[in-house]
Amino acid sequence: MGRESLPSKAATFRLCDVSGCATELLEVRSEDPALHVLFIPGNPGIVTYYKDFVESLYDLLGGNASITVVGHISHSKKDWENGRSFSLQEQIDHKVEFMRQEMQNTRAPLLLVGHSIGSYISMEILRKCPEKVTYCIGLYPFLALNPGSMKQSIIKNISASSIICAALSFIVALLGSLPSRFSRFIVANSLGKSWSPLAIEATCTHLLQYHTMRNMLFMAMTEFKQLSEVSDWAFLRGNREKIAFLFGVDDHWGPLQMFEEISKKIPEITLAIEREGHSHSFCCTEAGSVWVAEHITSLIKARILNSNQKI
Repeated sequence: MGRESLPSKAATFRLCDVSGCATELLEVRSEDPALHVLFIPGNPGIVTYYKDFVESLYDLLGGNASITVVGHISHSKKDWENGRSFSLQEQIDHKVEFMRQEMQNTRAPLLLVGHSIGSYISMEILRKCPEKVTYCIGLYPFLALNPGSMKQSIIKNISASSIICAALSFIVALLGSLPSRFSRFIVANSLGKSWSPLAIEATCTHLLQYHTMRNMLFMAMTEFKQLSEVSDWAFLRGNREKIAFLFGVDDHWGPLQMFEEISKKIPEITLAIEREGHSHSFCCTEAGSVWVAEHITSLIKARILNSNQKI
């Protein structure tokens, strides 16, 4: 499914400073918002991957919500941090500080939406700022390690080797240094055969950078360490009315075993499975972006209606 008309308002890019770190934002603002959606991306945390999704969600909510995507530090077009790498915990702290800095005067209800490891980050924000968050939605959530996944095992081993990480980052940067028409051709005919032009462009401008790839891999290494800890079921159970998850049918980052475990241990949490054939990287296709935006819209409207509010 695609959008039949152009969005009433296009999402815009903005750069802001959060605790001394340059932070890329993608946002669309409502003149009189009934709520504010703060979106936390996966890894890579490149905001421009989510442009189709943000604009679809804004339209589906009737222009009554402001939406902000906050990127991860140094998952950016420019190397603002001069080669420094940031861990998962540092990215979590960065998002909490962003909320305190940018959202402290927001009067509208605040809804967190996270994708992949962004779902885990969103849970941590909810843990640290429970009074500020009205609802939290995790999309294709990466919440715990999947010992049965060969892909995860390979990525874990790669990210644990500084030599391999440096070599991969150098190769990626070499590809990014080619004339743009060549790098776009290679991406479009390899990773992005079914991807939208926006996703291909984001890959070429942001992902094919040495500092971005090093940060992706360093963050991944720390994800595997931090998510090896036992899940905090007491926290999820205590916040079950404020949390919803969307899982995919064939997603090694958020496998259906996790869906079943949550369903068994905390049956009150709102859970759903996407069976329309979209992938974990839903934001890289327009159809995936629109479908997920529709799903979130239904959750938001149900939540608002249940709170006797209108949107």
